[in-house]
Amino acid sequence: MSVSSQNLLDIYRKGTVKLIPDTEYAQNNNWNQVFETYYDTIYNRPMGDRKSLKLLPDGSVVVNHQYRNYYSKFSPDGKFIKEFGIKNSKGKQFKRIDPIAGVINDNLYTKLDNMGNMVCCDFNGKYIKTLKLDYMAKQMIPISDTKIAVAGWVIWKDQFRDFVSIVDYETNEENVIWEHFTDRSFAKGHTTMFQYSYTFKERGMFSINTMPLTNDKGLTSHPNIAVSGKELVIAIPDTGEVMVYDFNGKLKSKDKIDWARNYVSVKEQKEIQQRAIDRYKSIKNPIFASWVSSEENKEALKKVISEMEEDFKNISKPLAVPVFSNIIKDSDGNLLFFEFPKEVNANKFNVWIYKEDGQFISQSSFVCDDYDLQITPSKIVFRDGYIYALQTLKKASGVPLRLVRFKLTN
Repeated sequence: MSVSSQNLLDIYRKGTVKLIPDTEYAQNNNWNQVFETYYDTIYNRPMGDRKSLKLLPDGSVVVNHQYRNYYSKFSPDGKFIKEFGIKNSKGKQFKRIDPIAGVINDNLYTKLDNMGNMVCCDFNGKYIKTLKLDYMAKQMIPISDTKIAVAGWVIWKDQFRDFVSIVDYETNEENVIWEHFTDRSFAKGHTTMFQYSYTFKERGMFSINTMPLTNDKGLTSHPNIAVSGKELVIAIPDTGEVMVYDFNGKLKSKDKIDWARNYVSVKEQKEIQQRAIDRYKSIKNPIFASWVSSEENKEALKKVISEMEEDFKNISKPLAVPVFSNIIKDSDGNLLFFEFPKEVNANKFNVWIYKEDGQFISQSSFVCDDYDLQITPSKIVFRDGYIYALQTLKKASGVPLRLVRFKLTN
């Protein structure tokens, strides 16, 4: 099924793009059963929002279930087929698996586990091999049948290092083509606005971030990578820099996004910070760590609230929002640079279209009446003029999560 005869650029140029659910797709699935783990929690944090999808070459879909040892597979028309895991050469299923990150050379590869292992298997979960990297990865995309581009991140003694490398799928060799270093702060006490932490006396720690789009670990927003034609695009949300490389890692061009960036006003920051203060003050019996005493948990809460209140007094200037939030490639080869929505839960996302020959040519926005949109590459994939997505239905009884196919119209 395809609507590729309609040019997506023509739709974008007309302005607001409406996402209309295709009622013929994913019919008769029992969503309460298919996504029964939607309400999973770990340490009282919901896990359902961490589910993601990958589209296979034949149009079927694999859904990842974070912290579970299985995947869900759906047919090209959206019908649930089965649950499957990764099995070794003896047919025994792995006890722990990581989300599928992509498809390369007609095989699947997973995200890195906490030891840097990338597991490769066929479309039925039969184990093939393991690649090894010595860092954490924020994004991994195939750029050819034998190469994977990786946006990585690592903590060094005195610095945070963000970088992009090209990994050879056959040999496990890699070539770092871009990197950025940020000095680590070792000053004692509270040093970064809106970032709070407490180190427990026995072991461990926890951290809290009260202001969206801020970070104390390297770049506020890590590099985004995407493929445009036969080129790799690296874009930096903090600065709006856009760099284009060939697949051998040679820099071809540099540019900078020139649209006006948004800011969180002083008033908005104070409202957000006050809500955070009120929320933490309402906690009567905090449990940040189960292995420490209730007294130390209360001591930790008291410390972070005190620091939050001090930061509230020091809010004095607008906070710059990263230039863009995500890059998603459409089925015509255009890269869509999504801006952060100006209003939380507004269900509207502005998008700038970067054409395959390397220029921004139009601005548009995506809206949807039926679903609460989450615009990320892990939740949305284009194919043949449609969007395949994992989204939450606004008016749903039971589990709200749906695998849905959207038509794009004006």
